[in-house]
Amino acid sequence: MKTNLRRTLAGAAALAVGIAPAAVGGGPVAAAPHTTRTADTSAAPGNYDARRDPAVVGKFTTKLAKPPAVAGDMRAELGDQGIVDLDRLTGTPRQVARLDGFLTGPSRKPAVRVALDYLKSHAALFGVDPATLKLRRDYVDIEGTHHLSFLQQVGDVPVFGNGIRADVARNGALIQMTGAPVRQMPDSLGGARLTAAQALDTARRDARETRSTPSDKAHLVAFPTVAGLRLGYQTLTMQSGYLHVIDAETGRVLYRQNLTANDAGPDALVWDNYPGAPAGGKQRRVSLSRWLSPHATTLTGNSAHVFSDLNDNDVADAGEEVGPSSPGHFRYPIKEFTGELCSAQFRCTWDPFVAYSWNANREMDATQLLYFNSVFHDHLLAAPIGFTRAAGNFETRDGDPVQVNDLDGANTDNGFPDDNHVDNANMSTPPDGTSPTMQMYLQPAANTPASEDPYVPSDTGNEASSVYHEYTHGLSNRLVVDAAGVSTLNGPQSGAMGEAWGDWYAYDYLQKEGLERDTRAPGELVVFEYSTAGANTIRTEPLDCTVGAPATVCPGTPTAGPGGYTYGDFGHISRRGPEVHADGEIWAQTLWDLRTKLGYRLTESLVTRAMELSPADPSYLDMRNSILMSDLVVDRGRHQRDIWKVFANRGMGFFAAAVDGSDTAPVEDFSMPPSPHSARSSISGTVTDQGSGGPAAGVSVTFGGHSSGFAGAYAAVTDADGHYRINNVFVGTYPKVAAGGAGFESQVKTVTVTRRPAVVDWTVRRDWAASQGGATVADFNGDDYSGFGCGPGQAIDMSQGSGWSSDAVITEGTAIEPRFVTVQLPSAVDVTSIEVNPTGNCGDDPSSSTGDYRVETSADGAAWTVAATGHFGPADRDRMNAVPLAGGTEGVRYVRYTMLGTQVADEGGTCPSQATGCSYVDTVEVGVYGAAAG
Repeated sequence: MKTNLRRTLAGAAALAVGIAPAAVGGGPVAAAPHTTRTADTSAAPGNYDARRDPAVVGKFTTKLAKPPAVAGDMRAELGDQGIVDLDRLTGTPRQVARLDGFLTGPSRKPAVRVALDYLKSHAALFGVDPATLKLRRDYVDIEGTHHLSFLQQVGDVPVFGNGIRADVARNGALIQMTGAPVRQMPDSLGGARLTAAQALDTARRDARETRSTPSDKAHLVAFPTVAGLRLGYQTLTMQSGYLHVIDAETGRVLYRQNLTANDAGPDALVWDNYPGAPAGGKQRRVSLSRWLSPHATTLTGNSAHVFSDLNDNDVADAGEEVGPSSPGHFRYPIKEFTGELCSAQFRCTWDPFVAYSWNANREMDATQLLYFNSVFHDHLLAAPIGFTRAAGNFETRDGDPVQVNDLDGANTDNGFPDDNHVDNANMSTPPDGTSPTMQMYLQPAANTPASEDPYVPSDTGNEASSVYHEYTHGLSNRLVVDAAGVSTLNGPQSGAMGEAWGDWYAYDYLQKEGLERDTRAPGELVVFEYSTAGANTIRTEPLDCTVGAPATVCPGTPTAGPGGYTYGDFGHISRRGPEVHADGEIWAQTLWDLRTKLGYRLTESLVTRAMELSPADPSYLDMRNSILMSDLVVDRGRHQRDIWKVFANRGMGFFAAAVDGSDTAPVEDFSMPPSPHSARSSISGTVTDQGSGGPAAGVSVTFGGHSSGFAGAYAAVTDADGHYRINNVFVGTYPKVAAGGAGFESQVKTVTVTRRPAVVDWTVRRDWAASQGGATVADFNGDDYSGFGCGPGQAIDMSQGSGWSSDAVITEGTAIEPRFVTVQLPSAVDVTSIEVNPTGNCGDDPSSSTGDYRVETSADGAAWTVAATGHFGPADRDRMNAVPLAGGTEGVRYVRYTMLGTQVADEGGTCPSQATGCSYVDTVEVGVYGAAAG
C-alpha cells in the first residue's frame, strides 16, 4: 500500500508516505495522513467500529482480566499452550485453539458435524445453540482443510461479524474455533425506519462519495453493541470503496471500513521486473493466450480488466481502453525519456515537465499491467499458495475480475496529474463477488524537481514489485475475514501485516524467479528500488535485514536503531509513531527469516494457511500462533521449534505481549516455550491508591504475554481490599508485569518468580480525567476528527499513542482561534496536579503541537477559575508535563483545557506554509491527579 497524502495548502504538490523518503533528516517533509480531513469531497474517512469504541474497550478490559469459570476450565483442559481468548464485547471466545496440537482427534465425521458437535459439548463457553447456526461456506483449501463459516441469525437477518468459524483438518481433527458469537439472541429486532436506499445515501455521504455505482448494494444485518443487537443495513458503495453498517432506526454509522488499501492467442512486448532491471528489465515477446481471447479488442482477460483511467472516474470512457497494435498483437515498444533520475537501469516513461507526455507509453503501460496482474494471479492460484476460486480469488467468470485503473488521474490538470494522483498505488478489495479496484499513478509530481520529489518518472504499474504488493492486499483481505466474509484487517498491527505481506509475497516471487538477488549477505533486497533509482528510501531498510546486521547495509532509523527490526520496535520506526508501512517492516523481515529457514515453498504454504486460520483483527502474536497451527495442518508440526526460533529471535517469543491488534506498544520477548514440566509458583500482593492511600479495587495485574488467553492467562483483578493472587506461574524472571486499568495509570515492574510464592505490592496513581475511570467529554469545539481516531475523547484515553487533533484557524501570526475540551470528572477531586502531553499527533508534524494553553477548573461547570496558563515548547513534547497551578484545586468536578496556539514559531516557521501547524493543533493527553474531595 502506498498511501497518498495531500499537503495542507491548496495547489501544493503531494508526496506519499508509503513511497516517501524515509530519512528523518533534511529534505521535503510529507504532509500528515489526516490532511484529507477537509471539506474536500475526495477526503477519505478512516475506519470505525462501534464495537471497538474506546468506551467499550475500557468497560470490558478489567472484566476479561477475571474470566468466567468455564473459560478457566477450558484453559486447564487445553494445557500450557492452549488459547482461550475472549472477546471484550461479547465475552465469548474470539479464539479457542492449541499451539501444540488440535482440539479434537481424527474423525470420519463430516467436517460440519465435527464443528457442531464441539460447539454442543462446550455450549456454556460459546453461548450458542448449534441448531440455530446457518452454514455460509465450507471452503476446502489445497491441503484439504475445511474452513467453515457459520452465521448467527435473528429470523432471516444475519449477525454482522460475530458468527462462528471452524477449521477442520483433512483427517477430521478440529484445528480451532474463532469468531466471538453473540449470547442470548433476541426473537426479533423490530422494523427498520430507514429504507435500503436511504442507508446507501447515508453511507455515501459519510464516505464523501458523490455518485452511485452498479456495484452498490445494501442488506439488513444485526449489529452487536453494548446495549444488545441493533438492526442495521450493511452497505457497499464502490465509487471509492467503502463497506458500512448504518443503524436502521437512527441512521448512525455503526461501522465503516475503507476497502482501499493505499500505497503502489494475442502476444505482447513486456518485461518481467521493471524497465532496465539487471534481470527481467528488457522487453520480450510473450503470448497472452492464457489470459486474453484470440480476438481481444481490449485488455479484458480472465482475471483482470486494464484501462487508462485518465480522468479518474473509475470507468473506461471513450479513448481509455487499449486495443491491439495490430490484429492479434499488443506490441508496444517503450518510448524512452531522459531526465535527472533516468538511466540505463532505471528507464523513464514520461516527462513531468511536458503536458500529455505520458500518452507516448499509454498503451505499453496498460499492456504491462495486464501481464503483471495475470502472472501474479496464476502464481497465487497454484500450489502451495492456493488462492483459488473457492478461497475468493479474482475471476472474470465469477464476476469479480480486478478492475485495473492505469495512469489514474493522469489528465486531471490540463495534461498533468493533479496533486491527488501522483506517487501512489492502491488496491480496494470488497468481499468476494464484487470486483476489486487497483489504481496505479504516475510519479513524480508534475513540474517538480527531483530534489523535492525523488522518484523516477514512470507509471508505478511498470514495476513488478509495486503491482504484486498491491495485488497481495487482495489476497490478505479475502483470507483474513469474519464469518460473513468481510475483511478484518483494521487495526494498527493487522494493517502493518497487510503492508508486510504485500512486500513479502512480491519479493518471494521475484527472488524465486531469479529476478531479484538474495544471498546470505543482509541488505540486498531494496523494496521498490525502481521508484527511487535504487535508493533505500521507500522502506527504511531492505527486506532481508537480519537482527544485528551492520548499519552500513541495514541503517534502521534514529528512533529504532540499526539492524533488522524486532517486535519492540513497533511504533518507533517512524519518527511520527505507529505507521503501517514502517511497522510492517518488522513482520516482513520476520517472514523473510522464516523463508530463509524453511525454504520458500513451505513458507508460502504456512503463511497463506495462517491467514485462513487467523482470528479477526489479528496481532502479530495472533498470526505467529496461526503460523504454528498451520504447521500442524500442513506438516504435522515438524517445524514447530524452527518457527519458534525465528519468532523468538525477532522478539515474538513465548512471553511477548500485546493486548490485541490495536496495541501500538507491544512487549517483546526472546524466549522459547518452557518445558511443560517446568516448576511453577504464584504471586500475590496489595495494590494501593497513591492519591488516597487506601486500597485500589478493580485494578488489573497482568503478565506481558499471558493476559489474553495465551498460555495460561496470568492475570487477576484486585478485590475491595486491593488484594490479588495469580497461581500456576512458571518460575522465572518476567521483565514486564503491570498493574493498572480502571482509570489507574499502569505501573510496570520486573518480577522474579521462584519456587517460594512471591509477594509483589503496587502503588498506582489514578488519573481522574481518564475515560476508563468514568470521566467523560462534556463539551468541546472545533472540528471533530473522531472518525480518524483523533477526536477529543483521545485526550483522555490514557494512551500516549493517540491524541486529540482539531482545526487551527490562524488569527494573527501563529495564534489560533481557541480550541477547548471540557472533561467531567467522575466525582469531585482535590487536585494536586494536572499534566499535559501537547505533542502533535494524528499524522501531523511537530509544528501542530500545542504552544500557548489555558487550564480552567470548576465545581459545577458554570463558574470557572483559571488554574494555569503558559506555553509548551519543543522540550515538552513526547511526555506529560505538570502545569503550574495557581488556584482552583479544591472540589473540582470539571476541567477545561484550551489550545491557544501551535508550535509553528518554535519550529522557526510562519503561516501560511506547508507546516501542518498552520492547519491543525494537537494534544496527546490531559491527566488530572489528586484525591476524592472530602
